[in-house]
Amino acid sequence: QVQLIESGGGLVQTGGSLRLSCVADGHTFDHTNAGWFRQAPGREREFVAASDWSGTETVYADSVKGRFTIPRDNAKRTVYLQMNSLKPEDTAVYYCNVVLSVTNKPDTWLSWGQGTQVTVSS
Repeated sequence: QVQLIESGGGLVQTGGSLRLSCVADGHTFDHTNAGWFRQAPGREREFVAASDWSGTETVYADSVKGRFTIPRDNAKRTVYLQMNSLKPEDTAVYYCNVVLSVTNKPDTWLSWGQGTQVTVSS
């Protein structure tokens, strides 16, 4: 069974940066689209960013556009979420998944992992 493993979260001050990593144990991300999502307390899980398998086609939620990017290293079978200029409203648990399309409302393919907590202090 494929297991998604997210890491890299932590506590950061407003304006700071973090880079999240995602690997899929038992699956490779090469030749598959990948996406990041987040869920804040009391809120639904929401889309953050998605990338095609090559990394050349990307889409971002309006709330993170210009601040986040979704680079990937297929040789390392890893998808990243580079988060810059972080704001308190970015505080959430962040999840990755394989997505079926590079859109801002993509269907996901795998079961969700544990996620990684990102907390941005004001």
